[in-house]
Amino acid sequence: MAVILRVSLFLLGVLFIFIGFGFLTDPVGSGAGFGLALADETSAQGLSSLRGDFTSFFWVTAGCLIIGAWKANATLLHTAAALIGTVCAVRAMSVFVDGTYEGWMMPMGVELLATLLALTAARVLPELQ
Repeated sequence: MAVILRVSLFLLGVLFIFIGFGFLTDPVGSGAGFGLALADETSAQGLSSLRGDFTSFFWVTAGCLIIGAWKANATLLHTAAALIGTVCAVRAMSVFVDGTYEGWMMPMGVELLATLLALTAARVLPELQ
């Protein structure tokens, strides 16, 4: 079970690294993939926000997942679960307030899976050390 948890969290971490890299190198394109559009695609402030906020979110979460799984560090895994779980909870609230959109279940499914895996690993992996 420990190997499955570690591999799963590592793969999710790699996915989040790639998503963050997309925001770093192509904030307009990556933002569009998330339903975000800049009013002016040359806006330094908008580009900076997309690059900084989204890259940092995905890379910090990825680091917590990967390092937390590797070292069986419950604190890092709880941090990742808090970050991803908050996103999932707020998305769920938004579905009720704003309604659904095409493809809304996929990101929430990934976020819920990542949250549950991180919480499970935080409980299980330190006990196996």
